[in-house]
Amino acid sequence: MIMKLHRKKQTFAIVVALFVGLISCQSTLESSTKLPGSSQSTEVALPGKGVKIRPASGGTAGGHFVSEVLRIGLENLGYEVEELKQLNTTTIFLALGNDEIDVAPTLEKLFANFFEKAGGEKKLEILGMLVSSDILQGYSIDKKTAEQYKITNLVQLKDPKIAKLFDSDGDGKANLTGCNPGLSCELIIDHHLKVYGLEDTVKQDKGEFEVLQADIITRYKQEKPVLYYSRNLDWLTFVLQNGRDVVWLEVPFTSLPGEKGKEVTEKDTTVGGKNLGFAVDRGRFVASRQFLEANPAARRWFELVRVPLEDYITQEKLANEGQNRSKDIRRNAEVWVKNHQALVDGWLEEARIAGKASK
Repeated sequence: MIMKLHRKKQTFAIVVALFVGLISCQSTLESSTKLPGSSQSTEVALPGKGVKIRPASGGTAGGHFVSEVLRIGLENLGYEVEELKQLNTTTIFLALGNDEIDVAPTLEKLFANFFEKAGGEKKLEILGMLVSSDILQGYSIDKKTAEQYKITNLVQLKDPKIAKLFDSDGDGKANLTGCNPGLSCELIIDHHLKVYGLEDTVKQDKGEFEVLQADIITRYKQEKPVLYYSRNLDWLTFVLQNGRDVVWLEVPFTSLPGEKGKEVTEKDTTVGGKNLGFAVDRGRFVASRQFLEANPAARRWFELVRVPLEDYITQEKLANEGQNRSKDIRRNAEVWVKNHQALVDGWLEEARIAGKASK
């Protein structure tokens, strides 16, 4: 009888040992599993677990690229990240104001009026720096024409003879290549043509930015004069470089539309002694204040994520060369994260700490 009890105790001990060993093995396997885009293991805190986030981005490939970097980090923090919504600027701010999305890239000053109409600081917050350099915007013409006719200021296009140099459709007016209808830059250009007295001699060509820019390059290669709005975020700056191929034009004075436009001074629009007419801007993120308050880890992540301006423009260039599908841009974002893994891991750790501190 004593022998039987002893054997039963031995059997029970073996079963318990096997069970503990199995649990230990499973735990070891789980802790060694890496999250995509991170060198960290799943044993780290996931402050976003169980929380859904709805990101959006505008139509530019660079903005899409940074938004994918943002998504990769959010996934590593445990958030349930929806597919990126591609929306125009007007729709982005409407969606933010109506609580249909949570975060999107933005230009702080260019889109200030949209921000206010969507609820302003009561509903939204602008934070972080999605690119590492200031964003410049203004009017450019080819250097050859500028030097030949001594053109330095946009207001010189009041002269019909000067304006006709840039007439590409034969109506006698200069064709100024502008922006997509509905964007802030389109509204600002129309405003400038009015306040500078240029409506009789200059008109803005509106349409898809990429198509318009391709036409600029074609005309330049044909050695025809070009006049266009541009910003240093665009892939066009790879092809037509300021100072080498084209030059910025000054404007006679600072004037921007809307209530927020009244706050912008000549100092805000002047670069290197030239008044470019557009405020020197910053690429940032705009997010729902309610979401940020409930998710300090995500807030800290938004504050930290940024890419060099050169990498942003490179993505614009790659998109122009054919890598413009969502899967292409996502792949490029994953490569960027891998190439900057230590930096990204540092950002993720700071975000996790912020998440822990709130509990």
